[in-house]
Amino acid sequence: MTTMTDASVREFTMPDVGEGLTEAEILKWYVQPGDTVTDGQVVCEVETAKAAVELPIPYDGVVRSLHFPEGTTVDVGTSIIAVDVTGGAGGAAEAEPPVAAAVPKAPQEEKAPARTPVLVGYGVAASSTKRRPRKGAEVPAREVAAAVQQELNGHSDLTALVGGAAVASARPLAKPPVRKLAKDLGVDLTTVTPSGADGVITREDVHAAVAPATVEPVRATPAAPAAPAPVTSYDGTRETRVPVRGVRKATAAAMVGSAFTAPHVTEFVTVDVTRTLKLVEELKQDKEMQGVRVNPLLLIAKALLVAIKRHPEVNASWDEANQEIVLKHYVNLGIAAATPRGLIVPNIKDAHDKTLPQLAEALGELVSTARDGRTSPAAMQGGTVTITNVGVFGVDTGTPILPPGESAILAVGAIRLQPWVHKGKVKPRQVTTLALSFDHRLVDGELGSKVLADVAAILEQPKKLITWA
Repeated sequence: MTTMTDASVREFTMPDVGEGLTEAEILKWYVQPGDTVTDGQVVCEVETAKAAVELPIPYDGVVRSLHFPEGTTVDVGTSIIAVDVTGGAGGAAEAEPPVAAAVPKAPQEEKAPARTPVLVGYGVAASSTKRRPRKGAEVPAREVAAAVQQELNGHSDLTALVGGAAVASARPLAKPPVRKLAKDLGVDLTTVTPSGADGVITREDVHAAVAPATVEPVRATPAAPAAPAPVTSYDGTRETRVPVRGVRKATAAAMVGSAFTAPHVTEFVTVDVTRTLKLVEELKQDKEMQGVRVNPLLLIAKALLVAIKRHPEVNASWDEANQEIVLKHYVNLGIAAATPRGLIVPNIKDAHDKTLPQLAEALGELVSTARDGRTSPAAMQGGTVTITNVGVFGVDTGTPILPPGESAILAVGAIRLQPWVHKGKVKPRQVTTLALSFDHRLVDGELGSKVLADVAAILEQPKKLITWA
Protein backbone atom coordinates (compact mmCIF):
# COMPACT_ATOMS: atom_id res chain seq x y z
CA MET A 1 0.00 0.00 0.00
CA THR A 2 1.20 3.52 -0.72
CA THR A 3 0.40 7.07 0.32
CA MET A 4 1.60 10.34 -1.15
CA THR A 5 3.32 12.99 0.95
CA ASP A 6 4.46 15.42 -1.74
CA ALA A 7 5.01 15.38 -5.47
CA SER A 8 8.23 13.38 -5.21
CA VAL A 9 7.96 11.14 -2.14
CA ARG A 10 5.77 8.09 -1.70
CA GLU A 11 5.13 6.37 1.61
CA PHE A 12 4.88 2.56 1.46
CA THR A 13 2.66 1.25 4.25
CA MET A 14 2.45 -2.11 5.93
CA PRO A 15 -0.05 -4.15 3.89
CA ASP A 16 -2.36 -6.89 5.11
CA VAL A 17 -0.38 -9.86 3.75
CA GLY A 18 -2.82 -12.42 5.18
CA GLU A 19 -6.56 -12.36 5.80
CA GLY A 20 -7.54 -9.86 8.44
CA LEU A 21 -4.11 -9.53 10.05
CA THR A 22 -3.63 -6.32 12.02
CA GLU A 23 0.14 -6.16 12.55
CA ALA A 24 3.49 -7.55 11.47
CA GLU A 25 7.04 -7.49 12.78
CA ILE A 26 9.85 -6.17 10.60
CA LEU A 27 12.45 -8.93 10.59
CA LYS A 28 15.00 -7.55 8.16
CA TRP A 29 15.58 -4.56 5.89
CA TYR A 30 17.17 -5.30 2.52
CA VAL A 31 17.66 -1.60 1.65
CA GLN A 32 19.04 1.51 3.36
CA PRO A 33 18.47 5.25 2.84
CA GLY A 34 20.07 6.32 -0.41
CA ASP A 35 19.64 2.94 -2.13
CA THR A 36 17.96 2.81 -5.52
CA VAL A 37 14.93 0.53 -5.75
CA THR A 38 12.94 -0.73 -8.71
CA ASP A 39 9.33 -1.79 -9.13
CA GLY A 40 8.88 -5.27 -7.62
CA GLN A 41 12.15 -5.27 -5.65
CA VAL A 42 11.93 -6.86 -2.19
CA VAL A 43 12.73 -4.20 0.42
CA CYS A 44 12.08 -6.05 3.67
CA GLU A 45 10.95 -9.26 5.31
CA VAL A 46 8.14 -9.20 7.86
CA GLU A 47 6.68 -11.83 10.17
CA THR A 48 2.95 -11.95 10.67
CA ALA A 49 1.01 -14.15 13.03
CA LYS A 50 1.07 -16.81 10.32
CA ALA A 51 4.33 -16.70 8.38
CA ALA A 52 7.37 -14.74 7.27
CA VAL A 53 6.70 -12.75 4.08
CA GLU A 54 8.90 -10.61 1.82
CA LEU A 55 7.45 -7.25 0.76
CA PRO A 56 8.15 -5.81 -2.72
CA ILE A 57 8.06 -2.07 -3.44
CA PRO A 58 5.58 -1.15 -6.20
CA TYR A 59 7.55 1.66 -7.88
CA ASP A 60 11.01 2.95 -8.85
CA GLY A 61 12.93 5.52 -6.85
CA VAL A 62 15.51 6.20 -4.14
CA VAL A 63 14.96 5.27 -0.49
CA ARG A 64 14.63 8.45 1.54
CA SER A 65 14.08 6.94 5.00
CA LEU A 66 13.17 3.79 6.93
CA HIS A 67 10.58 4.62 9.58
CA PHE A 68 11.11 1.62 11.87
CA PRO A 69 14.14 -0.48 12.86
CA GLU A 70 14.30 -4.25 12.60
CA GLY A 71 12.40 -6.05 15.34
CA THR A 72 9.60 -3.49 15.51
CA THR A 73 5.96 -4.62 15.37
CA VAL A 74 3.99 -2.28 13.10
CA ASP A 75 0.23 -1.99 12.61
CA VAL A 76 -1.20 -2.64 9.16
CA GLY A 77 -1.64 0.65 7.33
CA THR A 78 1.34 2.35 9.00
CA SER A 79 4.00 3.85 6.73
CA ILE A 80 7.29 1.94 6.99
CA ILE A 81 9.48 3.40 4.21
CA ALA A 82 9.62 6.63 2.18
CA VAL A 83 10.79 6.53 -1.44
CA ASP A 84 11.72 9.51 -3.61
CA VAL A 85 10.18 8.59 -6.97
CA THR A 86 12.09 11.36 -8.77
CA GLY A 87 15.29 9.37 -8.33
CA GLY A 88 16.72 11.67 -5.66
CA ALA A 89 16.59 14.92 -7.65
CA GLY A 90 15.97 17.24 -4.77
CA GLY A 91 15.71 20.44 -6.79
CA ALA A 92 12.42 19.56 -8.39
CA ALA A 93 11.04 18.30 -5.14
CA GLU A 94 12.02 21.45 -3.26
CA ALA A 95 10.55 23.68 -5.91
CA GLU A 96 7.08 22.20 -5.46
CA PRO A 97 5.10 23.04 -2.30
CA PRO A 98 3.57 20.22 -0.23
CA VAL A 99 0.09 19.08 -1.19
CA ALA A 100 -1.56 20.56 1.87
CA ALA A 101 0.76 23.51 2.52
CA ALA A 102 -0.67 26.90 3.42
CA VAL A 103 -2.31 28.49 0.37
CA PRO A 104 -0.41 31.54 -0.98
CA LYS A 105 -2.21 34.77 -1.68
CA ALA A 106 -2.20 34.13 -5.42
CA PRO A 107 -2.23 30.39 -5.88
CA GLN A 108 -1.09 29.11 -9.24
CA GLU A 109 -2.47 26.07 -10.94
CA GLU A 110 0.01 23.20 -11.03
CA LYS A 111 0.29 20.90 -13.97
CA ALA A 112 -1.75 17.76 -13.26
CA PRO A 113 0.48 14.72 -12.86
CA ALA A 114 0.02 11.96 -15.38
CA ARG A 115 -1.99 9.01 -14.07
CA THR A 116 0.13 5.97 -13.39
CA PRO A 117 -1.11 2.36 -13.47
CA VAL A 118 -2.72 1.15 -10.26
CA LEU A 119 -1.34 -2.00 -8.61
CA VAL A 120 -3.98 -4.02 -6.82
CA GLY A 121 -3.50 -3.65 -3.09
CA TYR A 122 -1.11 -0.69 -3.38
CA GLY A 123 -3.48 2.27 -3.36
CA VAL A 124 -4.65 4.63 -6.09
CA ALA A 125 -3.06 7.31 -8.22
CA ALA A 126 -3.40 10.97 -7.31
CA SER A 127 -6.22 12.79 -9.09
CA SER A 128 -5.51 15.34 -11.76
CA THR A 129 -8.38 17.56 -10.56
CA LYS A 130 -7.63 20.71 -8.55
CA ARG A 131 -10.07 22.40 -6.18
CA ARG A 132 -9.91 25.74 -4.48
CA PRO A 133 -8.77 25.47 -0.90
CA ARG A 134 -11.55 25.26 1.66
CA LYS A 135 -11.91 27.98 4.21
CA GLY A 136 -10.84 27.05 7.71
CA ALA A 137 -8.19 24.69 9.01
CA GLU A 138 -6.01 22.93 6.47
CA VAL A 139 -5.54 19.18 6.58
CA PRO A 140 -1.83 18.22 6.77
CA ALA A 141 -0.63 16.06 3.89
CA ARG A 142 0.52 13.15 6.10
CA GLU A 143 -2.88 13.07 7.86
CA VAL A 144 -4.65 13.08 4.51
CA ALA A 145 -2.48 10.25 3.20
CA ALA A 146 -2.90 8.26 6.38
CA ALA A 147 -6.69 8.65 6.25
CA VAL A 148 -6.76 7.40 2.66
CA GLN A 149 -4.53 4.46 3.54
CA GLN A 150 -6.55 3.50 6.58
CA GLU A 151 -9.75 3.55 4.58
CA LEU A 152 -8.21 1.26 1.96
CA ASN A 153 -7.16 -1.13 4.71
CA GLY A 154 -10.61 -1.08 6.30
CA HIS A 155 -9.39 0.40 9.60
CA SER A 156 -11.12 3.76 9.40
CA ASP A 157 -13.85 5.66 7.63
CA LEU A 158 -13.20 8.11 4.84
CA THR A 159 -16.37 9.84 3.75
CA ALA A 160 -15.17 12.32 1.14
CA LEU A 161 -12.59 12.38 -1.61
CA VAL A 162 -12.17 15.81 -3.19
CA GLY A 163 -9.77 16.31 -6.09
CA GLY A 164 -7.87 13.12 -5.20
CA ALA A 165 -7.09 14.29 -1.63
CA ALA A 166 -8.96 13.02 1.41
CA VAL A 167 -11.02 15.61 3.26
CA ALA A 168 -11.81 14.87 6.89
CA SER A 169 -15.56 14.57 7.43
CA ALA A 170 -17.71 14.87 10.48
CA ARG A 171 -17.44 11.16 11.16
CA PRO A 172 -14.47 10.44 13.44
CA LEU A 173 -11.84 7.78 12.75
CA ALA A 174 -12.19 4.62 14.85
CA LYS A 175 -11.85 0.87 14.37
CA PRO A 176 -15.03 -1.26 14.41
CA PRO A 177 -14.44 -2.68 17.92
CA VAL A 178 -14.02 0.86 19.26
CA ARG A 179 -17.23 1.97 17.54
CA LYS A 180 -19.08 -0.95 19.12
CA LEU A 181 -17.67 -0.08 22.55
CA ALA A 182 -18.80 3.53 22.14
CA LYS A 183 -22.25 2.38 21.07
CA ASP A 184 -22.56 0.05 24.07
CA LEU A 185 -21.49 2.81 26.47
CA GLY A 186 -23.64 5.46 24.78
CA VAL A 187 -20.70 7.65 23.79
CA ASP A 188 -20.95 10.00 20.80
CA LEU A 189 -17.61 9.59 18.99
CA THR A 190 -17.84 13.11 17.57
CA THR A 191 -17.36 14.42 21.12
CA VAL A 192 -14.31 12.28 21.86
CA THR A 193 -10.81 13.69 21.61
CA PRO A 194 -8.63 11.16 19.73
CA SER A 195 -5.20 10.22 21.04
CA GLY A 196 -4.22 7.57 18.49
CA ALA A 197 -1.97 7.97 15.48
CA ASP A 198 -3.47 10.02 12.64
CA GLY A 199 -6.38 11.08 14.81
CA VAL A 200 -7.78 7.60 15.43
CA ILE A 201 -9.98 7.19 18.51
CA THR A 202 -8.83 4.37 20.81
CA ARG A 203 -10.64 2.32 23.45
CA GLU A 204 -8.93 4.38 26.13
CA ASP A 205 -10.35 7.57 24.61
CA VAL A 206 -13.87 6.14 24.81
CA HIS A 207 -13.42 5.07 28.44
CA ALA A 208 -11.99 8.49 29.27
CA ALA A 209 -15.01 10.17 27.67
CA VAL A 210 -17.50 8.12 29.62
CA ALA A 211 -15.65 8.40 32.96
CA PRO A 212 -16.91 11.92 33.89
CA ALA A 213 -20.50 10.82 33.34
CA THR A 214 -20.16 8.06 35.88
CA VAL A 215 -18.87 10.28 38.69
CA GLU A 216 -21.27 10.57 41.62
CA PRO A 217 -22.66 14.12 41.90
CA VAL A 218 -22.64 13.90 45.69
CA ARG A 219 -19.68 12.30 47.35
CA ALA A 220 -20.04 10.29 50.53
CA THR A 221 -17.57 10.34 53.36
CA PRO A 222 -14.12 9.76 51.88
CA ALA A 223 -13.04 6.18 52.27
CA ALA A 224 -9.70 5.20 53.61
CA PRO A 225 -7.02 5.39 50.94
CA ALA A 226 -6.54 2.09 49.15
CA ALA A 227 -3.39 0.22 49.86
CA PRO A 228 -0.86 0.57 47.06
CA ALA A 229 -0.73 -2.35 44.65
CA PRO A 230 2.16 -4.68 45.36
CA VAL A 231 5.10 -4.12 43.09
CA THR A 232 6.38 -7.30 41.48
CA SER A 233 10.11 -7.30 41.11
CA TYR A 234 12.08 -9.36 38.64
CA ASP A 235 15.66 -10.45 38.80
CA GLY A 236 17.06 -9.62 35.40
CA THR A 237 20.11 -11.78 36.02
CA ARG A 238 18.04 -14.90 36.66
CA GLU A 239 14.99 -14.33 34.46
CA THR A 240 14.44 -13.40 30.84
CA ARG A 241 11.19 -11.88 29.61
CA VAL A 242 10.36 -12.59 25.96
CA PRO A 243 7.66 -10.54 24.19
CA VAL A 244 4.76 -12.65 22.94
CA ARG A 245 4.34 -11.91 19.26
CA GLY A 246 4.39 -13.41 15.79
CA VAL A 247 3.74 -17.14 15.45
CA ARG A 248 3.86 -17.70 19.23
CA LYS A 249 1.16 -15.06 19.81
CA ALA A 250 -1.08 -16.55 17.11
CA THR A 251 -0.56 -20.10 18.38
CA ALA A 252 -1.42 -19.11 21.95
CA ALA A 253 -4.63 -17.36 20.89
CA ALA A 254 -5.66 -20.27 18.66
CA MET A 255 -5.02 -22.92 21.31
CA VAL A 256 -6.87 -21.03 24.04
CA GLY A 257 -9.77 -20.37 21.69
CA SER A 258 -9.97 -24.01 20.64
CA ALA A 259 -9.54 -25.52 24.10
CA PHE A 260 -12.34 -23.38 25.59
CA THR A 261 -14.69 -23.54 22.60
CA ALA A 262 -14.64 -27.13 21.32
CA PRO A 263 -15.28 -29.87 23.91
CA HIS A 264 -12.31 -32.19 23.39
CA VAL A 265 -12.34 -35.96 23.72
CA THR A 266 -9.15 -37.99 23.26
CA GLU A 267 -9.01 -41.74 22.66
CA PHE A 268 -5.94 -43.99 22.51
CA VAL A 269 -4.95 -47.23 20.86
CA THR A 270 -1.69 -49.17 20.82
CA VAL A 271 -0.94 -50.97 17.58
CA ASP A 272 1.64 -53.30 16.04
CA VAL A 273 3.07 -51.48 13.00
CA THR A 274 5.72 -54.04 12.07
CA ARG A 275 4.10 -54.76 8.68
CA THR A 276 3.80 -51.04 7.96
CA LEU A 277 7.53 -50.56 8.50
CA LYS A 278 8.24 -53.47 6.17
CA LEU A 279 6.03 -51.86 3.51
CA VAL A 280 7.94 -48.60 3.94
CA GLU A 281 11.20 -50.38 3.12
CA GLU A 282 9.62 -52.06 0.08
CA LEU A 283 8.22 -48.77 -1.22
CA LYS A 284 11.66 -47.18 -1.01
CA GLN A 285 12.76 -49.65 -3.68
CA ASP A 286 9.71 -49.07 -5.88
CA LYS A 287 10.40 -47.19 -9.12
CA GLU A 288 7.15 -45.24 -8.77
CA MET A 289 8.39 -43.79 -5.47
CA GLN A 290 11.84 -42.75 -6.67
CA GLY A 291 12.69 -39.14 -5.91
CA VAL A 292 10.22 -38.77 -3.02
CA ARG A 293 10.64 -39.39 0.68
CA VAL A 294 8.96 -42.54 1.99
CA ASN A 295 8.53 -42.84 5.75
CA PRO A 296 5.94 -44.14 8.26
CA LEU A 297 4.21 -40.73 8.35
CA LEU A 298 3.30 -41.17 4.69
CA LEU A 299 1.42 -44.42 5.32
CA ILE A 300 -0.14 -43.03 8.51
CA ALA A 301 -1.47 -40.08 6.51
CA LYS A 302 -2.85 -42.43 3.87
CA ALA A 303 -4.44 -44.60 6.55
CA LEU A 304 -6.19 -41.57 8.05
CA LEU A 305 -7.46 -40.49 4.62
CA VAL A 306 -8.92 -43.97 4.03
CA ALA A 307 -10.57 -43.93 7.47
CA ILE A 308 -12.13 -40.54 6.69
CA LYS A 309 -13.41 -41.91 3.38
CA ARG A 310 -15.09 -44.76 5.28
CA HIS A 311 -16.53 -42.35 7.88
CA PRO A 312 -16.99 -38.98 6.09
CA GLU A 313 -19.08 -37.51 8.94
CA VAL A 314 -15.87 -36.99 10.92
CA ASN A 315 -14.67 -34.45 8.35
CA ALA A 316 -16.81 -31.49 9.39
CA SER A 317 -16.84 -28.16 11.20
CA TRP A 318 -19.18 -26.41 13.62
CA ASP A 319 -20.86 -23.17 12.49
CA GLU A 320 -21.85 -21.50 15.75
CA ALA A 321 -23.37 -18.41 14.12
CA ASN A 322 -25.80 -20.37 11.94
CA GLN A 323 -26.11 -23.36 14.28
CA GLU A 324 -25.12 -25.75 11.50
CA ILE A 325 -22.71 -28.64 11.01
CA VAL A 326 -20.71 -28.18 7.81
CA LEU A 327 -19.88 -31.54 6.21
CA LYS A 328 -16.82 -31.21 3.98
CA HIS A 329 -16.43 -33.28 0.84
CA TYR A 330 -12.70 -32.62 0.66
CA VAL A 331 -9.78 -33.20 3.01
CA ASN A 332 -7.14 -30.54 3.58
CA LEU A 333 -4.71 -32.58 5.66
CA GLY A 334 -2.78 -30.53 8.20
CA ILE A 335 0.70 -31.55 9.33
CA ALA A 336 1.93 -29.95 12.55
CA ALA A 337 5.51 -28.73 12.04
CA ALA A 338 8.00 -27.41 14.60
CA THR A 339 9.96 -24.52 13.08
CA PRO A 340 12.50 -22.01 14.46
CA ARG A 341 9.64 -19.48 14.69
CA GLY A 342 7.32 -21.87 16.54
CA LEU A 343 4.58 -24.39 15.80
CA ILE A 344 2.73 -24.03 12.51
CA VAL A 345 0.17 -26.29 10.82
CA PRO A 346 0.28 -26.02 7.03
CA ASN A 347 -2.03 -28.35 5.14
CA ILE A 348 -2.05 -30.38 1.94
CA LYS A 349 -4.96 -29.18 -0.17
CA ASP A 350 -7.30 -31.91 -1.48
CA ALA A 351 -5.17 -34.66 0.02
CA HIS A 352 -8.01 -37.14 -0.51
CA ASP A 353 -7.50 -36.95 -4.30
CA LYS A 354 -3.76 -37.65 -4.28
CA THR A 355 -2.08 -40.92 -5.14
CA LEU A 356 0.58 -42.26 -2.80
CA PRO A 357 3.48 -40.78 -4.83
CA GLN A 358 1.65 -37.42 -5.04
CA LEU A 359 0.98 -37.47 -1.30
CA ALA A 360 4.66 -38.27 -0.61
CA GLU A 361 5.76 -35.37 -2.80
CA ALA A 362 3.33 -32.96 -1.13
CA LEU A 363 4.47 -34.06 2.34
CA GLY A 364 8.13 -33.56 1.47
CA GLU A 365 7.52 -30.11 0.03
CA LEU A 366 5.37 -29.07 3.01
CA VAL A 367 8.02 -30.11 5.56
CA SER A 368 10.97 -28.54 3.73
CA THR A 369 9.09 -25.29 3.16
CA ALA A 370 8.12 -25.09 6.84
CA ARG A 371 11.68 -25.73 8.03
CA ASP A 372 12.99 -22.98 5.74
CA GLY A 373 10.41 -20.54 7.12
CA ARG A 374 8.82 -20.05 3.70
CA THR A 375 5.31 -21.32 4.47
CA SER A 376 2.74 -18.89 3.08
CA PRO A 377 -0.36 -17.79 5.04
CA ALA A 378 -2.59 -19.48 2.44
CA ALA A 379 -0.91 -22.84 3.14
CA MET A 380 -2.05 -22.63 6.77
CA GLN A 381 -5.69 -21.85 6.09
CA GLY A 382 -8.61 -24.15 5.41
CA GLY A 383 -7.39 -27.30 7.19
CA THR A 384 -10.00 -29.97 8.04
CA VAL A 385 -8.07 -32.65 10.00
CA THR A 386 -4.48 -32.72 11.24
CA ILE A 387 -1.67 -35.14 12.12
CA THR A 388 0.95 -34.30 14.75
CA ASN A 389 3.95 -36.63 14.99
CA VAL A 390 5.15 -36.30 18.57
CA GLY A 391 7.03 -39.59 18.21
CA VAL A 392 9.97 -37.81 16.57
CA PHE A 393 10.74 -36.38 20.03
CA GLY A 394 10.70 -39.82 21.67
CA VAL A 395 7.24 -39.25 23.18
CA ASP A 396 4.84 -42.19 23.40
CA THR A 397 1.63 -40.18 22.95
CA GLY A 398 -0.22 -37.00 23.91
CA THR A 399 -3.61 -35.31 24.07
CA PRO A 400 -3.42 -32.85 21.15
CA ILE A 401 -5.56 -29.72 20.96
CA LEU A 402 -7.61 -29.22 17.82
CA PRO A 403 -6.59 -26.49 15.42
CA PRO A 404 -9.50 -23.98 15.35
CA GLY A 405 -12.24 -24.98 12.95
CA GLU A 406 -11.10 -28.59 12.57
CA SER A 407 -12.91 -31.70 13.76
CA ALA A 408 -10.07 -34.11 14.61
CA ILE A 409 -6.33 -34.35 15.16
CA LEU A 410 -4.29 -37.56 15.25
CA ALA A 411 -1.17 -37.78 17.43
CA VAL A 412 1.42 -40.42 16.50
CA GLY A 413 3.78 -41.63 19.21
CA ALA A 414 7.27 -43.07 19.00
CA ILE A 415 7.64 -46.49 17.34
CA ARG A 416 9.44 -48.83 19.72
CA LEU A 417 10.49 -52.48 19.68
CA GLN A 418 8.34 -54.11 22.38
CA PRO A 419 7.20 -57.60 23.41
CA TRP A 420 3.92 -58.33 21.67
CA VAL A 421 1.67 -61.35 21.34
CA HIS A 422 1.84 -62.28 17.67
CA LYS A 423 0.19 -65.48 16.37
CA GLY A 424 -0.08 -66.83 19.89
CA LYS A 425 3.54 -66.19 20.84
CA VAL A 426 5.32 -63.31 22.52
CA LYS A 427 7.66 -61.76 20.01
CA PRO A 428 9.52 -58.45 19.64
CA ARG A 429 7.38 -56.22 17.42
CA GLN A 430 7.41 -52.56 16.34
CA VAL A 431 4.66 -50.89 18.37
CA THR A 432 3.28 -47.35 18.59
CA THR A 433 0.43 -45.53 20.33
CA LEU A 434 -2.08 -43.37 18.48
CA ALA A 435 -4.23 -40.69 20.09
CA LEU A 436 -7.23 -39.10 18.36
CA SER A 437 -8.71 -35.88 19.75
CA PHE A 438 -12.04 -34.78 18.30
CA ASP A 439 -14.72 -32.13 18.76
CA HIS A 440 -17.48 -33.84 20.74
CA ARG A 441 -20.07 -31.43 19.33
CA LEU A 442 -19.45 -32.98 15.92
CA VAL A 443 -18.10 -36.44 16.63
CA ASP A 444 -19.76 -38.91 18.96
CA GLY A 445 -17.70 -41.48 20.81
CA GLU A 446 -18.80 -44.24 18.43
CA LEU A 447 -17.73 -42.33 15.31
CA GLY A 448 -14.41 -41.25 16.81
CA SER A 449 -13.69 -44.80 17.95
CA LYS A 450 -14.41 -46.23 14.50
CA VAL A 451 -12.09 -43.74 12.81
CA LEU A 452 -9.24 -44.47 15.23
CA ALA A 453 -9.82 -48.24 15.00
CA ASP A 454 -9.68 -48.07 11.20
CA VAL A 455 -6.38 -46.20 11.24
CA ALA A 456 -4.94 -48.78 13.63
CA ALA A 457 -6.25 -51.69 11.54
CA ILE A 458 -4.64 -50.32 8.38
CA LEU A 459 -1.27 -49.80 10.08
CA GLU A 460 -1.41 -53.35 11.46
CA GLN A 461 -2.52 -54.83 8.11
CA PRO A 462 -1.42 -52.38 5.35
CA LYS A 463 -3.15 -54.51 2.68
CA LYS A 464 -6.38 -52.85 3.88
CA LEU A 465 -5.17 -49.77 2.00
CA ILE A 466 -6.13 -51.73 -1.10
CA THR A 467 -9.26 -53.53 0.12
CA TRP A 468 -10.77 -50.46 1.82
CA ALA A 469 -9.62 -47.78 -0.59
